[in-house]
Amino acid sequence: MEMEIQRKEFFCYRDGLRIRGVQYLPEGFDSRNTYPAVIVSHGFTGNYRSCEQFGASLAGAGWVTFCFSFCGGSAEADAEELKSDGSTVEATLFTQVEDLHTVMVCARQLEYVDEKRIVLLGISQGGFVSGMAAARYGDEVSKLIMIHPALCIPDHARRGRLGGAVYDPENVPEVIDCGRILLGRVFHDTVVEMDPFLELVGYKGPVLILQGTEDDVVDYSYALRARHEYAEGQCTLQLIRAMNHGLNESQFAGAMVSIRQFLSENEEVLAVRVIVTRSEETAEEGIPVTRVYFTGYCDGPLFRGVVEGEGCDRQEHCPDGSRRLRAEYTLAGMDAEGAFCRIHIVNQWGDGEWTPVITTDSRALEWMNESAFAAALEFCPGGLTVRIYGRNNTKIPDLHQREARNS
Repeated sequence: MEMEIQRKEFFCYRDGLRIRGVQYLPEGFDSRNTYPAVIVSHGFTGNYRSCEQFGASLAGAGWVTFCFSFCGGSAEADAEELKSDGSTVEATLFTQVEDLHTVMVCARQLEYVDEKRIVLLGISQGGFVSGMAAARYGDEVSKLIMIHPALCIPDHARRGRLGGAVYDPENVPEVIDCGRILLGRVFHDTVVEMDPFLELVGYKGPVLILQGTEDDVVDYSYALRARHEYAEGQCTLQLIRAMNHGLNESQFAGAMVSIRQFLSENEEVLAVRVIVTRSEETAEEGIPVTRVYFTGYCDGPLFRGVVEGEGCDRQEHCPDGSRRLRAEYTLAGMDAEGAFCRIHIVNQWGDGEWTPVITTDSRALEWMNESAFAAALEFCPGGLTVRIYGRNNTKIPDLHQREARNS
């Protein structure tokens, strides 16, 4: 059943410029109650409508969500009702930081917003801007989420390649023609000597970075460096195989599971790299059934091992067009204390989400036998990565400072 998410326009002003946006309100919204909030910042040449999928999904999880257009930050051809005021040739990353802070102040003034639970989520250039805003206004930001943040912008300026334009960085034109948008020289001048990582590290709260390994705009090395620049245990970096500079439908679904778990303060406890080996088609009582067999491995801080034998993903194709999905497999390897163990996983699809049930003979991980989990699936050629989230009760050093394993 589709949730009834309310959509409501809002306006606020920065230096006399009108900022346009939309609020997404959870099902059953009551202005007498208090809700956590997420403020979503769009990417280069975007507008508030380009963030609506995030707005609706986060509202579906109970968060009041604000999507807005940066002043002078939208494509020239966009409809006027989607744009905020301001000239594109006067916009910079720093004016956009102030646009975002203006929306933050607007949100905090609403009685139904919990001002202690305001999260910033930014996409591409909006991710970089969100990181900069969090560093400047950290006391007002409870968590930060950056999706393929465009930390490459200063390097692009140094090469004369801002926004896809080609120009001489030693002789910068007053107006930089990027095709869909005209930037002013001021944009170049304010970033050309910038160290992007120093712009981020002032923020001390929890950070989640989602980054594709096949991104042809922002190389994933920028995200790796950002993770290392934050304090130990502060930043979780999730590298997503085969993801370019954007999310397709399945990648968005997996990313939203990861984002919701981060917001719920659950941790990734296992990440299994699944490698498909074969499949077979059968019928049971006249119902078509597909069985997909796989191997794989897990290499994380709580457990390192391999899929024992073959796992099986059973897909039952029901007459009404729906499917019953159930994957079952056993991992064999070493737990965090170095003891050999097995972890048996049954992962079932129902009510729009994956729910793993785990049983293990590991003493260090025995808490898993009584715990509830959620899973995100990230598909890629030849298989997928299954990320399992829950309340981690294992105390080991450097739990959060993990490299991009199983990505």
